[in-house]
Amino acid sequence: MTRLRSITAVVAGLSLGAGPLAAQGMQHPKGTQRTISGTVVDVSCHFGLGLSGDSHRECAQICAGKGIPLAILGTDGKLYIPTSTAMPGDGQNDRLKDFAEQQVTVTGTVFAAAGANAIQIATIQRKS
Repeated sequence: MTRLRSITAVVAGLSLGAGPLAAQGMQHPKGTQRTISGTVVDVSCHFGLGLSGDSHRECAQICAGKGIPLAILGTDGKLYIPTSTAMPGDGQNDRLKDFAEQQVTVTGTVFAAAGANAIQIATIQRKS
């Protein structure tokens, strides 16, 4: 119960803090419209265990269902983390799960910061 109160207090504090930040003129990051080609990967297994490919597809889908993030490993060697335009954000695993361990082409808004890349996906399709 104490933990629940602590979590509730943090969430409430964040909610109250959003008003002053907006009043201070906090700017939204600017992204660029891009098309990315790459493979949808299970971040944990791909980078932590070296697992990938068709033999890992079902495992990646199961992990995605348990909340392990899926991301797009671009042919440019960069990892693109899918994000949402919704507030609070929506997880993107449901959109990507059917494409796990497959080549895709994704269009959307890409944001680069602190060595990471995020993409707000507009469209995704299996690469033929």
